[in-house]
Amino acid sequence: MVFSKDNMTGIILALLSSVFIGASFIIKKKGLRRAAVVSGVRAGVGGYSYLLEPLWWIGMVTMIVGEVANFVAYAFAPAVLVTPLGALSIIVSAALAQIVLKEKLHPLGILGCVMCIAGSIVIVIHAPQEHAIASVKEIWYMATQKAFLLYVGSVLVLVFILVFYFAPQCGHSNVLVFTGICSLMGSLSVMSVKALGTSLKLTVEGKNQLMYPETWFFMFVVAVCVVTQMNYLNKALDTFNTAVVSPIYYVMFTTLTIVASVIMFKDWDGQNVGSIISGICGFIVVLSGTILLHVTKDMERSSSFRGTSYTPLSPTLSTRLCNTNGESLKHEEESGSFSEEVDSRRQELQV
Repeated sequence: MVFSKDNMTGIILALLSSVFIGASFIIKKKGLRRAAVVSGVRAGVGGYSYLLEPLWWIGMVTMIVGEVANFVAYAFAPAVLVTPLGALSIIVSAALAQIVLKEKLHPLGILGCVMCIAGSIVIVIHAPQEHAIASVKEIWYMATQKAFLLYVGSVLVLVFILVFYFAPQCGHSNVLVFTGICSLMGSLSVMSVKALGTSLKLTVEGKNQLMYPETWFFMFVVAVCVVTQMNYLNKALDTFNTAVVSPIYYVMFTTLTIVASVIMFKDWDGQNVGSIISGICGFIVVLSGTILLHVTKDMERSSSFRGTSYTPLSPTLSTRLCNTNGESLKHEEESGSFSEEVDSRRQELQV
């Protein structure tokens, strides 16, 4: 694939974005832990004391910088090219989790991260060329086609079910609930970000798009989706291991974003069958790497709790969605360590 100047600019910005976002996961979780130790109430159960923690705000600023770079990248390159580069954030967050948070990563988990990177490279190589867009009106026409409206309706229904049914029942025992909400809303936010970024780019080039109400509507959708993502991402980070949250969020978010982009922007129109198949194979490699990382974390938790050899826990996806057995060991371990951390912190404050 021959990359244009705009595509290269988008790739560089996307890479920088992944570094900042990957680091922000760790900084924010460190802030969440500090806030929970001081207040005794964790964000995962409804606490908001992290809003008074400076370290959490540093992580938020870092994430904002990364998101801004990502936002600009979408204005220069297609979503199916920019989004897969988020795999780099998995490597950054996993490495920093071991160094800063002392969260262990199984050797097979490292292999999973490498697979994510390799698969992403394949996706990038076979990414399609983006169709030139002349006006936000053209984007609005794409967003209001029947196929994409059906996708949007399906996403909103799924989010509603996850928020009001699954989250209260098993949101704190299964990582797929909170990350699923983030990913579903994220796919809509990327489409809106792409639309808004293109509108601003055209405006800077002298073709004013701010006069159209569609531009402001896309801006509103971006704000709503981002706020929802941040809320449930905080819950996921505070409840589950960062090395697990990051890759699962990446795979779900990337899958849904690619699907949404293909439906809305017709990214695969004009692509030969070989390129499409290669891109799909690249994504399967990414998905396999993420599943490998997830399973090895289950193995590690099981062995550390029982003091035996690694035993994989791999029920079906439908079973994991509401089964608390797979995560109960993790919460028992975390509850003990968290209580000890709170007691230690309080003793320090008394001294």
